[in-house]
Amino acid sequence: MSNTSIFVKCIKVTTENQHIYFNLIQSYEAEFSPITGKKPNVQGLFELDTQLDAQHSGFIVYVDDLPAGIAAIATKQNQQFEVCEFYVVPYYRKQAVGKQFAHQLWQQYIGYWEVKQIQGAEYATQFWRKVIATYTNNQFNESQYQDEYWGAVTRQTFYS
Repeated sequence: MSNTSIFVKCIKVTTENQHIYFNLIQSYEAEFSPITGKKPNVQGLFELDTQLDAQHSGFIVYVDDLPAGIAAIATKQNQQFEVCEFYVVPYYRKQAVGKQFAHQLWQQYIGYWEVKQIQGAEYATQFWRKVIATYTNNQFNESQYQDEYWGAVTRQTFYS
């Protein structure tokens, strides 16, 4: 790996590429399974917490025409959005792929954003603080709260 800049391309999930999204989200679920306590089913697949539907859009990030990660974004009322799932393949980490991916999503969806991390995912919290601070020039809020589904979470909110 070199220190040259990596350029990423963010593509919305469609019926033509959804198989790529579903392949990568299994890696994401497996990585978080020690924290979430989830196990694969008898087919070896993890159940997904976020289904892609009218309110939840999926995205794939590409580096050199290879899939490097996925995201699921919830669209709520009044230009409010939430990062529900976000994953970068370990090979592409520490190369600003996740940062560029997140920034591209926030530029596409202008409004009020919410990002949450479950307890035990401190490395994710560090990532999001850094990426959001860079994007917003430190203009974001962070709080701890009890999520009805996930329990104790750290949450960042900001405007894009």
